[in-house]
Amino acid sequence: MKLDNRSIKILDVLISNPSITGKDIEKKYSLSRRQLGYSFGKINGWLQSNNLPAIERTRQGNFIIDQTVFTNLNSDQDSMLEDKDILSEKQRVNVILIMLLSNDDLSLNHFTSELDVSKNTVLTDLKRAKDYVADYGLRIRYSRRFGYVLEGNEFIIRKLLIHATYKILAMPDGFNRLCKLAAIQQEEINELNKRIHQVEKKLNLKFTDEKIAGMPYTLTLVLRRIKMGMRVDSFYIKYEELSDTKEYMATEEIFSDIKDIPMEERLFITLHLLTTNVYWSEYLTEEAIPNLQQALDDMLSLFEKSACIVIQDRGQLLNKLLLHVKPAYYRIKYHLTEISDTQESVSKDFMALHHLVQQSTKPLSDLIGMKIPENETTFLTMLIGGWLTRQGDSILEKVKAIVVCPKGVSVSRLMLSELRELFPEFVFLDSLSVREFQTYKLDYDIVFSPTFIETDKKLFIANSFLEREEKNRLRKQVMMELHGYIPSDIHVEDLMDIIKNHASVKNEQELSQDLYRYINRDETSAVKKQKIAFHEANLSDLITPEKMTLKRAVDSWEAAMRICALPLVESGNIEEEYVEAIIKHCAHDPYIVIGPNIAIPHAAPEEGVNDVSMSLLRLEEGVQFTENYMINLIIVIAARDKQQHLKALMQLMKLARSEKDRKAVVRARTTEEIHAIIKKYSIV
Repeated sequence: MKLDNRSIKILDVLISNPSITGKDIEKKYSLSRRQLGYSFGKINGWLQSNNLPAIERTRQGNFIIDQTVFTNLNSDQDSMLEDKDILSEKQRVNVILIMLLSNDDLSLNHFTSELDVSKNTVLTDLKRAKDYVADYGLRIRYSRRFGYVLEGNEFIIRKLLIHATYKILAMPDGFNRLCKLAAIQQEEINELNKRIHQVEKKLNLKFTDEKIAGMPYTLTLVLRRIKMGMRVDSFYIKYEELSDTKEYMATEEIFSDIKDIPMEERLFITLHLLTTNVYWSEYLTEEAIPNLQQALDDMLSLFEKSACIVIQDRGQLLNKLLLHVKPAYYRIKYHLTEISDTQESVSKDFMALHHLVQQSTKPLSDLIGMKIPENETTFLTMLIGGWLTRQGDSILEKVKAIVVCPKGVSVSRLMLSELRELFPEFVFLDSLSVREFQTYKLDYDIVFSPTFIETDKKLFIANSFLEREEKNRLRKQVMMELHGYIPSDIHVEDLMDIIKNHASVKNEQELSQDLYRYINRDETSAVKKQKIAFHEANLSDLITPEKMTLKRAVDSWEAAMRICALPLVESGNIEEEYVEAIIKHCAHDPYIVIGPNIAIPHAAPEEGVNDVSMSLLRLEEGVQFTENYMINLIIVIAARDKQQHLKALMQLMKLARSEKDRKAVVRARTTEEIHAIIKKYSIV
């Protein structure tokens, strides 16, 4: 008894995930309850015909599978599911491709006989094969004289040949199946195996087991196409780049006694050896690919900077990367990667790591002269991620930030660069436009932006161009919000000035980042966090009912500033000149808007602040601020020392992010109602 493809898929998913329910399977494969019942009956009949117990089904839709079923179907021997007579659709397509690539005069009967399926099924499979090769600019054509033939650029056909060969070899009894499909004699394979092992010795390297097993078969089929007169064009391969490699010398040795192999074909086979993965090599590749080691070293430096990680045993990792990237270099350069390697998926947990690796590949991309394909980057991510796991580092444990800036690419990148220097312990994933941010898919923890944006993550408003005092304020604000403490007052810029007065600095940027890391090395440690020693006022302590003004409307933004600040002037907290300074600064600073309808105008402490204080103006009808904003809530902030108001400011930022409480403040009838809302955010 044979299982159909649908039943094979259902049984396979049951073995791999026995907790799955019937409804899950129906949804997964778009089946009706009746269709699932039919396949389930076939599965149990097949199991019983193989002396295995049937799978039971509970009323709740769950499945009870005897352990002997798992033992037999998951054994190291050829799976009973993968009987050579039961092939999936993709496997049948690969069989068709190998038949087309290694035989002449193929008719529909040849395919139906080999695959043991109906003519209609073969016609459907041929349609799939045609669609597949069409993606690579090839076509499958039928004529009465020649039967089915594969046509197109021979270089692309060779790529497809190598890909399909390894796919067949990966099938149950794949080696025997391939020999039968392509009429390969075992003597041919034995002879090439012998020569390839000699090549390994000559090159002082070892190919991976998968590649060494498949190489004699791919070379046999390549030689067959050469003898059939199907040859690659010379313009694909640069003789100067490949002819002085050890792999070229090895090719010459393998085919030393085989006549009529053109130079282009010898170069193609050399390229095949060069693109074959290795797991050990006595000699690394600097002489064959100049500057490759430097490009990889630069790539790791960029990654360390982006990921805020110092790679331990860097030289060992570099050697591993060299072993992988040498064949990848030729795969990428000669466009072999899209067929010769299937793309590995990156788990959700490693998406951020993969993204950072992608961003770091520019030195390698510049060396090769083209973008690094996604699946090659995936392998780099796996290598680097495995190394970080070994040394105990994880991107997942770090604070991940993004920068959202509406002011264009140049300003956005400058802002990202400044914030990276200011927060060297954070992982900055990207600088984005507002539109890009709305469709951003990576996980992140905090957002920096010069304007308010809607987000459920922590948002920090920061000017596009940060002065020294603003940097200090922002760092303290962020650390207070994230970790509940204010970092040291030691300023790296001051230290840099002192160091440069007494020493020659080779790399100011790296020294600056190292100093930041050292000064703040214990800030994220729960054991060593130090609470601030001085008193900080809560928001409700600063914005009291006496410091609030409720009005229906005002004539202008300037009038709103003066009305809002009046309680602070009258109490002596600020001077009149501070109000004028606020009005002057507002004209050039649209980033005082921290949320919809809410703004926090302020000026520098030296411009007339006597004591830390805040005041609030509530307008039922908003006042226009610049062309873009209508403001209903204005909070004037007077900061005396850039510290004592920070807790209140953080509480205000939280209030600003709550649409419900923001609207409640605007609708409030009395100052006491507003104060009650503010108290909710004033936690000592």
